[in-house]
Amino acid sequence: MTDASFRPRRSCLYMPASNERALEKAKTLPADTIIFDLEDAVAPDAKDQARSNACAAIYNEEYGSRELVVRVNGMDTPWFEKDMERVCANSPDAVLIPKVQTAKDIYDLAVRMDKDGAKPEVALWVMIEMPLAILNIAEIAALAKHSRLTTFVMGFNDLAKEMRAEQDRLLFTPAMAQTIMAARAYGMNVIDSVYNDFNDPDGLKQECEQARKFGFDGKTLIHPAQIDIANIVFAPSDEKIAEARAIVTAFADPENAGKGVITIDGKMTEILHLRQAEQTIATARAIAAAGQ
Repeated sequence: MTDASFRPRRSCLYMPASNERALEKAKTLPADTIIFDLEDAVAPDAKDQARSNACAAIYNEEYGSRELVVRVNGMDTPWFEKDMERVCANSPDAVLIPKVQTAKDIYDLAVRMDKDGAKPEVALWVMIEMPLAILNIAEIAALAKHSRLTTFVMGFNDLAKEMRAEQDRLLFTPAMAQTIMAARAYGMNVIDSVYNDFNDPDGLKQECEQARKFGFDGKTLIHPAQIDIANIVFAPSDEKIAEARAIVTAFADPENAGKGVITIDGKMTEILHLRQAEQTIATARAIAAAGQ
């Protein structure tokens, strides 16, 4: 299995766990990550069935190498307790919690996952979609060093609602920058918010390209038609892979043993660039291995 830090998360597709046809279709889709959704995409009277469907899917080998994540209902909802009990007991790759706001939320959630029987390797992902979460983002990210927390997922639909603002990507630029910096400071993954118009591939591509330049690992998606674009944009390019291999080869040269800085093609290259190069190569290998 690929090291989790190198696992590609170019395309993270939300699938309503109440829709059995959608779950069946997900087995054939080239998404890196499937997020079985118990929250926004599921009506109140379908919550119990969605929970059962998601728990059954976790053990279905037909999903292959796809990362399987379950988004539970919020901590302030009547479904949260049972969601956590059932989902943690079945140990998906990760549990995604909406509407976290403070570092205490992370601590409480980590304790809760232990109590509910989640295996040690089950990661905690959290939605960053509340104004208070943005204000507390560094304190929240710092707990990644001492808990299951590994991944931030941006949620701009809810953030806009909470801010009483219109959907405007420019408005969220400071929140994106703060969240990405906090994530990287503590070795976390960070996934961009959804693009709402699945009939606008050009707009999606533009937003994916911006997200990649900002430093996001991938994008959450709401429709299978969005997968290919996200996979292409967030995959390392042939040029980047070649550059990464050149860096790894140069640092492996006995003449450069023990050096923290070397010159490659006229550019000063540091150890931190070697780490980035190794991640690029590992990610490319993982994508190739998955055949996506």
